Amino acid sequence: MDLDQWISKVKEGQHLLEDELQLLCEYVKEILIEESNVQPVNSPVTVCGDIHGQFHDLMKLFQTGGHVPETNYIFMGDFVDRGYNSLEVFTILLLLKARYPANITLLRGNHESRQLTQVYGFYDECQRKYGNANAWRYCTDVFDYLTLSAIIDGTVLCVHGGLSPDIRTIDQIRVIDRNCEIPHEGPFCDLMWSDPEDIETWAVSPRGAGWLFGSRVTSEFNHINNLDLVCRAHQLVQEGLKYMFQDKGLVTVCFLNELQ
Repeated sequence: MDLDQWISKVKEGQHLLEDELQLLCEYVKEILIEESNVQPVNSPVTVCGDIHGQFHDLMKLFQTGGHVPETNYIFMGDFVDRGYNSLEVFTILLLLKARYPANITLLRGNHESRQLTQVYGFYDECQRKYGNANAWRYCTDVFDYLTLSAIIDGTVLCVHGGLSPDIRTIDQIRVIDRNCEIPHEGPFCDLMWSDPEDIETWAVSPRGAGWLFGSRVTSEFNHINNLDLVCRAHQLVQEGLKYMFQDKGLVTVCFLNELQ
């Protein structure tokens, strides 16, 4: 595997050959399987929200925010679907993970799912670009190995969606079996699907999965786990960055934010 050559190739908008992609996916799975469900990361690090197949925006991010490995990144899931270049986005992130495993952390989002990618575009894109579903199969197998969260300097928890009524401590995240398709309910599902809301505790989510969670739930979770902040993605915020609740104990990151 000539990772540097493959990185240049994909940055220029070309695709890896099908057998090259298969080799890459198998290689990255071996790296990801070693990661904790709560992967420790040191600052400074740039934290990014949903990319959704916006390959050119991702390339612009690297130009302005710094390239790996000079800049460390956490990508909080939803790499694929909706945009037209999900394959390129996921391929370049896998290549960077393979080449610089300590400098880039990839979290799972609710769209890193076989079910959703068959509806929201990634499956069709792989079929169109490779002429079969093999590339989709290789990539979706990697989804099952992606970590669920990252913790920066022990004080900032990064997760795609949000909190769960079944999770009071970070240690409860550590023991989740993540090597599977995202379940329809339960703690794993909630981490991927939940949203903060201007309420105190819990409410049913209009998404049909996960929960709406409020200010008291968040401040208690942060207090119990000695956290300053929960950092998450999963929603569009026009400002790019939106703090929730009076104590600013949670932030939604739409594209990127540098946490020093």
